[in-house]
Amino acid sequence: MPPKIPHAGQMPLKSEKNPGRIRPTVASRPDYPCAVEDRDCVIVPVDSSMSARSSSYEDFAMSSHASGFQSVFALIFAVFVASSASADHSVALQGNGKLVILAADGSSQWEMPWKGIHDIHVLPSGNLMVQQGGSKVVEIDPKTKQLVWQYDSSKQNGNEGKKIEVHSFQPLENGHVMIAETTAMRIIEVDRDGNVQKSIKMKVNKPHPHTDTRLVRKLASGNYLACHEGDGFVREYDGTGGEVVWEYEVPMFGREAAPGHGPEAFGNKAFAAVRLPSGNTLITTGNGHSVIEVTPAKELVWKFEQKDLPNITLAWVTTVEVLENGNYVIGNCHAGPGNPLLIEINPKSKQVVWTLDRFDDFGNSVSNSQILPSSENVRR
Repeated sequence: MPPKIPHAGQMPLKSEKNPGRIRPTVASRPDYPCAVEDRDCVIVPVDSSMSARSSSYEDFAMSSHASGFQSVFALIFAVFVASSASADHSVALQGNGKLVILAADGSSQWEMPWKGIHDIHVLPSGNLMVQQGGSKVVEIDPKTKQLVWQYDSSKQNGNEGKKIEVHSFQPLENGHVMIAETTAMRIIEVDRDGNVQKSIKMKVNKPHPHTDTRLVRKLASGNYLACHEGDGFVREYDGTGGEVVWEYEVPMFGREAAPGHGPEAFGNKAFAAVRLPSGNTLITTGNGHSVIEVTPAKELVWKFEQKDLPNITLAWVTTVEVLENGNYVIGNCHAGPGNPLLIEINPKSKQVVWTLDRFDDFGNSVSNSQILPSSENVRR
């Protein structure tokens, strides 16, 4: 096994120079089948995106004519080039009772006390849209930390007295906000005065205020793609009449359901669904510990499972964010210490590109996040 050599600038966790504890990724030769990981760095095989310069230099150093010193020097060089090709990310998230924006180096750019969420959006203005309590959607001005807009689904537009929960919402281009309401089992679009501009009834087989939905997104087509956690289904609703135009039951893959929230649990509690340009749909399976891709004909064409990554265990897989470069950033909730909260992978090679390992700071229930800056080409 080749020597484990940290890349330039890698510091021990919790040091003053690396307060963010963003776990860097270090690359080794593709013919070394190692994936050694500890709390300081990761060694994974190089994928085909490695620059030609690093590959040719490494090939020279690893040849039978190179000395041991040359081999080590070349490995350091290859590691430096590979790591510099994969930038760290700024990210917005909630965990351990605070809402935070982290810089790319992991330091806190902004934070304020905030309880648990299931959805988050950073607006073009820089304001944040999040849940407050079980039923309210609010917009926060980060400069003043004041609420500049709010909508309470438990008290407005016919929901008074009902046990309503909101697990998903989406700011729309026209200034309206889409909100998915449990118990009422409807998707609404409200204007900034709180008036309902559109309402779509949802199909729920196993009604429960806490599990009717997880993430819901309005598609470019005008349809809505909704995850029904309690049902274990993803459904697409027509944006005009609300008819179900496509649905997919998340498979159990021949396993029995197991209780809990951590790696020991198992089920098909769909959390997020993202429609790809191909027309296929990425689905996070929650306590199914996986991300799957299915075609419009419901054929399973890709799967990323609990133990696909050496020394990383997936637990409650909540979110998947498709970046402009095609990589996936996956939310790994309830995984416990020693496992990253966020994992960026190359979906073709299933190799780790970046991780955010901040269990000590943000705990075991980071359910949603957003990579910053975002763009219209990012899908989440």
